[in-house]
Amino acid sequence: MHFLVTGTAGFIGFHVARRLLRDGHTVVGFDGVTPYYDVKLKRRRHASLNQMPGFSAVEAMLEDSDALLGAAEKKKPDVVIHLAAQAGVRHSIEDPESYVSANLFGMLKVLELCRAIQPRHLVFSSTSSVYGMSHKPEFVESDTTDRPVSFYAATKKSGEVMAHSYAHLFGIPTTVCRFFTVYGPSGRPDMSLYKFVRSILNDEPIDVFGEGKHERDFTYIDDLVEAIVRLVDCVPETGNPVAQDGVTDSLSLVAPYREVNIAGGKTVGLMRYIELIEVILGKRAKLNMLPMQPGDVMRTTASPALLKALTGYQPETDIRKGLEKFIAWYLDEIHDAGRASR
Repeated sequence: MHFLVTGTAGFIGFHVARRLLRDGHTVVGFDGVTPYYDVKLKRRRHASLNQMPGFSAVEAMLEDSDALLGAAEKKKPDVVIHLAAQAGVRHSIEDPESYVSANLFGMLKVLELCRAIQPRHLVFSSTSSVYGMSHKPEFVESDTTDRPVSFYAATKKSGEVMAHSYAHLFGIPTTVCRFFTVYGPSGRPDMSLYKFVRSILNDEPIDVFGEGKHERDFTYIDDLVEAIVRLVDCVPETGNPVAQDGVTDSLSLVAPYREVNIAGGKTVGLMRYIELIEVILGKRAKLNMLPMQPGDVMRTTASPALLKALTGYQPETDIRKGLEKFIAWYLDEIHDAGRASR
């Protein structure tokens, strides 16, 4: 199949594109290569993809309608996977306009493209942050998500609502994937795992927000990619919900549209997470205990029941094994490479 994947110079987009290429598909990657973090890492990802048969890249901003259409015209995509976004809960407080531009206006441009080319399936990345401060033991797709506590989450929830309207108005089959704390090799430098490992290795203190009481449903990148690839073939059809005991389908009553959590349904406490990093590195962390940050939530945990009902799969990588793989990548690609260049 032919895929148009946005955000291929980013962490998740890179891994998704690489998997699709390895499976024998063609991928047109679309990315603005913005300087939110070191663009050298982004260009290294694209350079790696460019070595694989079937990949071509377009470097442009989502807001550029002509560039998006040009990317689609390279090979008319059967499936559009929209992963590009301005990410980061805390940064959305400092620079909200960039989130409006990428996550709202950019989303509109992707939807207009889908309206024009009518792909077989639009897969869109959302976030666990849309569940806000819910205290439920696990988040289910049918839960209310109209009270986000960060502006980042508000823009992603808005993207979901926009996608539903286009699915209804123009018959665009759409699956929204709600990601839960994705981590793994080639991860973003602004994410806690990258920061923790870098600081511990450099004998610098790490900032532990929420006094270390946070809990997260961590999702290893390979598990996330496997789920996305399987969901590509689960095209929503109005009036054809999952019929399985104990599973509530989020399929819309008026559109070929559904939301799906991608997570394993297991939480890990932040202090346990740090402890595992210490064990793997063989080094103790210096902890700077801080209060909870504005826009953050104390706990995230997902029900993977709908994902499993649709695909027969749910994320399963053990947190320690996933951390070991990230740290091995970091030591090889970042830490040791940095020392060699000095």
